[in-house]
Amino acid sequence: MRIVKKVLLFTVIMGLMGLTACKKNKKQQKDIEKSIQEGNWKVTKFVDSGEDETYHFTSYTFTFDNSGTITATNGSFSNNGTWSIKADDSDDDLDFNLFFSNVSNNFDELNDDWDILSNSKTKIELIDRDDDGNHDYLTFEKN
Repeated sequence: MRIVKKVLLFTVIMGLMGLTACKKNKKQQKDIEKSIQEGNWKVTKFVDSGEDETYHFTSYTFTFDNSGTITATNGSFSNNGTWSIKADDSDDDLDFNLFFSNVSNNFDELNDDWDILSNSKTKIELIDRDDDGNHDYLTFEKN
């Protein structure tokens, strides 16, 4: 009987921890979605497999709208894609998803389900952890 009580108690505690994590993720998701839709953003860091490739995107201004469209413009070129923030498969963190269908000008390198390292109202830092140990980094900062 004591074992059954311990198993039941453990199950309840784990369930409550899961609910708390889920609520935290939902709040973080809403906060990021609200912040990212306010104003214009710049890529201030893009590291691909250890190589700093920020220069590909420094001339672009990025806007994120509430319908899930991301637009990158630099005066002579404009590229539209999609963005979303979703709980990842393990539901313990959030993915920042980017997809540009027009992959010219290196935009294919931004297409990924990025993990969120940190975020504020003016900066969001993302990482893509590769199985081979190389990580990609992408940082957006508000103009």
